[in-house]
Amino acid sequence: MIRCLSLLAAFALVFSISTSPAQPPTTDDEFFEKNVRPVLVEKCLSCHSAEKSKSGLRLDTRAEMLKGGEGGSVVVPGKPKESRLIAAVKHVGDLKMPQSGKLTDREIAVLEEWVARGASWPAKAILAAPDKIATAAAKHWAFRPVKRPDVPGKAIDPVDAFVLAKLSDNGLSLSPRADKRTLIRRATFDLHGLPPTPDEIAAFLIDETLEAYEKLLDRLLASPRYGERWGRHWLDVARYADNKGYVFFEGKEYPWAWTYRDYVIGAFNRDLPFDRFILEQLAADQLQLDDPKSLAALGFLTVGGHFMNNTHDIIDDRIDVVTRGFMGLTVTCARCHDHKFDPIPAADYYSLYGVFRSSTEPTVPPLWGKPPDTGEYILFEAELKVREKQLLDFVTAKHAGLVNGARSRVAEYLLAAHAARNAPPSDDFMLLADPGDLNPSMITRWRQYLEDAKKRKDPVWLQWHAFADFDFPSRDRKEAVLPSGGNKQVREAFATPPKSMKDVAERYGKLLSDIDKQWKAASEKGDKQLADADSEQLRRVLYGPTSPADAPLALDWGFLSLFPDRATQAEYQKFIKAVEVWSVKGPPRAMVLADSPRPFDPRVFDRGHPGRPGEAVPRQSPKIANPARATFISGSGRLELAKEIASKSNPLTARVFVNRVWMHHFGKPLVGTPSDFGLRSDPPTHPELLDWLAAEFVDPPPRGGGPSPPSLPGKGAGGLGAWSIKRLHKLIMTSAAYMQQSLDRPEGLAADSENRLLWKQNRRRLEFEPLHDSLLAVSGSLVYTDGGKPIPLPSPNRRAVYGYVDRLEFPSLLTTFDVPNPASLNPQRTATTVAPQSLFLMNGPFARTAAKKLLALPAIQKHKGPSVKLDAIFVTVFGRNPTDDERKLALAFIAKGPEAERWVDLVHGLMMTNEFAFVD
Repeated sequence: MIRCLSLLAAFALVFSISTSPAQPPTTDDEFFEKNVRPVLVEKCLSCHSAEKSKSGLRLDTRAEMLKGGEGGSVVVPGKPKESRLIAAVKHVGDLKMPQSGKLTDREIAVLEEWVARGASWPAKAILAAPDKIATAAAKHWAFRPVKRPDVPGKAIDPVDAFVLAKLSDNGLSLSPRADKRTLIRRATFDLHGLPPTPDEIAAFLIDETLEAYEKLLDRLLASPRYGERWGRHWLDVARYADNKGYVFFEGKEYPWAWTYRDYVIGAFNRDLPFDRFILEQLAADQLQLDDPKSLAALGFLTVGGHFMNNTHDIIDDRIDVVTRGFMGLTVTCARCHDHKFDPIPAADYYSLYGVFRSSTEPTVPPLWGKPPDTGEYILFEAELKVREKQLLDFVTAKHAGLVNGARSRVAEYLLAAHAARNAPPSDDFMLLADPGDLNPSMITRWRQYLEDAKKRKDPVWLQWHAFADFDFPSRDRKEAVLPSGGNKQVREAFATPPKSMKDVAERYGKLLSDIDKQWKAASEKGDKQLADADSEQLRRVLYGPTSPADAPLALDWGFLSLFPDRATQAEYQKFIKAVEVWSVKGPPRAMVLADSPRPFDPRVFDRGHPGRPGEAVPRQSPKIANPARATFISGSGRLELAKEIASKSNPLTARVFVNRVWMHHFGKPLVGTPSDFGLRSDPPTHPELLDWLAAEFVDPPPRGGGPSPPSLPGKGAGGLGAWSIKRLHKLIMTSAAYMQQSLDRPEGLAADSENRLLWKQNRRRLEFEPLHDSLLAVSGSLVYTDGGKPIPLPSPNRRAVYGYVDRLEFPSLLTTFDVPNPASLNPQRTATTVAPQSLFLMNGPFARTAAKKLLALPAIQKHKGPSVKLDAIFVTVFGRNPTDDERKLALAFIAKGPEAERWVDLVHGLMMTNEFAFVD
């Protein structure tokens, strides 16, 4: 659904690219990180760091800075006038730094304010020069191409060979294989998030064939329950929710977010190759789709929060989920400055910003599937089109007024842009002066246009820039040095020196007004341009491809950013609300993106402030992921970006996903930072195993062409099974490392207490969803209905994956059980054991009701004797009979009566045991 800016959000944002993504820094540490660090890193550390400390001065830590160099201290906190650093950067005195050239006025102001504020420095912060980061990146394991390593030793299974090699180096070995009852419970929870039924356990126990375990995995992977379990894992990455978060006045719900959830579940169930999974989630609108419902894949981008409808924050969130979710790159750390630790410059961030700024959400999303063939739907669609047309007419009229004003009031906009040219670092230029009824977005566009014109020495604006820095009140206007070249008509307009910048602006305004009249007359006759070359130069100021007046028209959540007045906002809200409310009454729709008619040309925002756009950058992928990257040329570039992420040559994508899958099978990932594979990531515990799995995942060798077990699905000539997630499961789950016991061993604890070397399987606590679903399953309450609209949690009969996820008021129940808040991507859930969890199960009605329903099952009710009834309960809850001690204790407890209530208490207690809540 269209993202509409609310009244207050639009007012706060001001317009288009004119507002900061966040408020000015309020703490000293924030000021340092956003303003000071970039200056020191970019302009100082090449000569004053641990690697190279000219004159004995280092500026990479606060202690070194305060110590100073050969000439003594350079910074006196709180006293910029006494600090030699400030004098040096101001070029006051003999010492002038940096030697490469004087800092900008803004950068000097930043350093001066920083020293005045006490020269604060975040604790333990150590700055690194870009060349140092580049050197480290060249050696970093995650940025190197994936190469299939040789399998060590003689183990039959390649996964075991890599694990055994590490264990052997540390004098350890694998633990014995777990018993069959443990294995079926482990595999069923891993792949289904549910306990195995008593019948499934019995069938597996009596199957003594060599293929019994593999047949179990095939059965589990073929079930629709598999997609529900692994779809939930991916929804954590996708920060899935059913509403937008805090958005002021617009509708807070995502009425059709569940179509994305259902798409994800279906993709896992049909084993959609992971590279195709990537392409569809980023650019399904640009692909040939076997099923039109796959358009819902774009929910990966659109189900994120609305961040009070801050355009820049919405885009930042999309950059984050794409780069961390697929590649383990923390690109959004480069929003305000080059990345502190990784080789990701701010330019790479804004290249991606341009991709997603060039993508919009349609006012009314496309239908999810075929339209209903009913008269009722025809009438509904007709009314929807009427409301859409009212919205479009309103937006078109407002946009025309904006563009016409930018052309007819040139002198006023020029003066406003001139006044805003030197905005201080911590203030938006809008605070400098009252713009009156001028459009602030258009002021920004004119200001940026003039800056660009100066860089390219545009012949129309030579006279403007000659006077722009002229001190009119204190100097004789005849002293101004005018350029000899440039546009002839402009030169003639300045035959006599101007009296002020207002005079300069008015002369340009008259010139352009006259040209506008000429052009309107010429265009009516069908002319494509003005015949006179100088006149054509002036015409292009108002109508050319770089004209500031040429603001794009887009029906998306950025529209209100162009219009500050509350009347426009209120009227727009009325029209968009009418479309929203009516469209929700119809059939479900897919939350999609579409490319804007005219792609957005990104610029690096100085210190992250959209009101201070800097150098232009192309739309392209991060260089660290693809050194041979090219500029995206097709629309927004989303499909080109998706292809680069899904490329076999991308060093990150396969490693990141394989690590996620391993994490869910072992409880711990091979790389302890699943969404950060940068220079500060945890190194992999088994780097060769990680690379072998990644290589096997994207490019499995043909039959007989490698050491992979031939029983793996998709194994065959031609590399079948490439990017197959189900094949990856079997690759991991058929290893002895996966199938070993989870019991502690003294020698293992002594040598590796955290089990990083995998000398045993890890005992794992059930997350909220499988615990919730298990209570329903053993009580006979679980109804297997696929997909559809979300339901409240806890549910009396449906799986938790179908529960309503409230981003705005995240439920305390989910927080209690460590379900991550979908405010952003979640790479790995925490696993806690806290009192509120037990209290919910002990005192709440959910588990108690499940216990009562279990006792009412026919399989339990048919047993009248306490002992056989107890056996049936244990088999249902744990998949086994009670031990002699358990039987004795349970029957003694029941005998103390009242019997009916005691049975409920007993079953309720069994459901709260570790055996029920943990997987061995």
